[in-house]
Amino acid sequence: MSLWVDKYRPKTLDDLHYHEGLSTRLKSLADSPDFPHMLFYGPSGAGKKTRIGCTLRALFGQGVEKLKIDQRVFLTPSKRKLDLNVVSSNYHTEITPSEVGNYDRVVIQEILKEIAQTQQVDMNAKQRFKVVVLNDADSLSRDAQAALRRTMEKYMTNIRIILCANSTSKLIAPIKSRCLLVRVAAPTFQEMKTVLEHVAKKEKFDLPETASHSIIEDSNGNMRKALLVFEALKMQSTDLSGPLTIAKPDWETYCYKVADMILQEQTPQRVMDVRAKLYELLSHCIPPTVVLKTIADRIVQNVDEALKADIMHWAAIYEVRMRNGNKKIFHLEAWVVKVMSLYKHFFYDIDMTGFDDC
Repeated sequence: MSLWVDKYRPKTLDDLHYHEGLSTRLKSLADSPDFPHMLFYGPSGAGKKTRIGCTLRALFGQGVEKLKIDQRVFLTPSKRKLDLNVVSSNYHTEITPSEVGNYDRVVIQEILKEIAQTQQVDMNAKQRFKVVVLNDADSLSRDAQAALRRTMEKYMTNIRIILCANSTSKLIAPIKSRCLLVRVAAPTFQEMKTVLEHVAKKEKFDLPETASHSIIEDSNGNMRKALLVFEALKMQSTDLSGPLTIAKPDWETYCYKVADMILQEQTPQRVMDVRAKLYELLSHCIPPTVVLKTIADRIVQNVDEALKADIMHWAAIYEVRMRNGNKKIFHLEAWVVKVMSLYKHFFYDIDMTGFDDC
C-alpha cells in the first residue's frame, strides 16, 4: 500500500494540475531533436522531481518507469570506499552525489564517464542519448561542480544532465550558463486546493472547505507536505468536517524550543545548553540550513521589529560560512551567540535610555 503522494503522482505532462504553461514548454522540448542540459529549481515540494519524471517519460516512453536500484561502491584516491544508491532504467540514471559529502567529485566523474561511454541500449528509442538526473545539485561541492562542468562539455553527444536544486545561488556560473533554467514555483492556494480535491475524489470522499484551508495554510506551499498531512488526518479520523489539529514534526517543535531558550536567557551556560540541543538535531540528520532557518523564523516572530533585520542578516552570513566550512556546529553556535549578544544589547540600550530620561 503506497502513500497518496506516490499513488497519485502524475506520470505524464498532461496529468499535471498546475503550471500548464511550463508543461507545454517541456512537451515541446521533449519532442525537439536538440534537447538541452536542464536545471530545475524551486522551493521544496513544488513538484520539481515530478516534472522531471514526466519529462523523461515524454522523452523515452514508459520504459523509464522500469527502475532498478543498485548500491554502487566508489574508491577515493586514498582507497576509501563510498557506498551510494543509484536508481536507473535503460534510458536514465538518478543519483544524489551529495550523500557522500566532500567526495561527491569522485562519484560525478566515475558515473558520468561510465554512462557517456556506453551507447543507448534501445535502438527504437526516440532519443539517442542517456539522461543523468542529479538531485540536490545545490549541495555539490565546488570541486564536484567543476568536474561536472568539464563533463558536460566533453560528453554532450552521449548524455544530457538534468539538475534538481532548491536554489541556483549555490551553483557556479559556468554550470548555469550551460543549462536551460526551469523555475518550478510553489503552487498557489487554489492550485493546491485543486490537487487535494482531486485526491479526495479518487479516494471517494468529500473534502470540507475548512479542512482544505487548514491543510494548505499549514503546508506553506509544499504540495508534498500537504498530501502527507491530508492522508494522516484522514487515517486518524473519517470525519474532517470538525476542528482539525495538525501536529508539527518533532524536529520543528525541538527547533522552536531552542529558539525560546535563546530568548529566555543569554549566558555562557545557556550557550552550552543550546549547543547540546543543536547536536541532537544534527545527529538526527536534520540539515543544518533547515535548523538555522527554522530557529531564525521562530526568533523573528518573538522579538522587537528593530531586531528582526539584524537577526536575519546574520543568519544569512552564517549560512554562507556554514556552506563553505566543514564543521556546521561551529557556525550554528556562532550565530546563536551573535543573536544572544544582539538581544541582550538591545534591552541594555532600552534600560539605559529609560535611566537617562529619569
